Amino acid sequence: MRNNCTVSLAFALLLLFPIQMLSQHKQLWAKSFLNKKAPELNIKTWITEAPDTKGRFILLDFWATWCAPCRKGIPKLNGYSKEFEGDLIVIGVSKESAEKVRQMKRPKIDYYSALDLNNRLNTIFQIEGIPHVVLIDPNGVVRWEGFPSLTGHELTTNVIRSFISDYKSQD
Repeated sequence: MRNNCTVSLAFALLLLFPIQMLSQHKQLWAKSFLNKKAPELNIKTWITEAPDTKGRFILLDFWATWCAPCRKGIPKLNGYSKEFEGDLIVIGVSKESAEKVRQMKRPKIDYYSALDLNNRLNTIFQIEGIPHVVLIDPNGVVRWEGFPSLTGHELTTNVIRSFISDYKSQD
């Protein structure tokens, strides 16, 4: 009986080892700009009005209407936009046509929406997987980046609050 328990425990540890290794290293499906100056946004096509980003954090969400994880994240992004109003501007960036984005009725997007029709931003950020989120501080420095629901590295209200709080405490 003791040998069976030892074998079962060893087997369980072997199964958990890859999960533990994955959670220690954040996977990124884009070029990293973490703690560096973000590329100039220079968005030319807006579905909504263009926001005034001066003095605010910017949360860029690279997404598409056909992307299930992207659509699943929209309610959270709506929440961040409301919760951090005044400190944070959320901008969804899609490579799809305005017509395609406007046709998507659910989930409803309650934040700013832009198009990257010429693929300029996607190319600069070298995005290979979506959703890809970039959090930029008011000085233009990238403070968080990646797949927003990656286990062990999720973008959460507390993560955003921490960056905003740290930034404000520097004043």
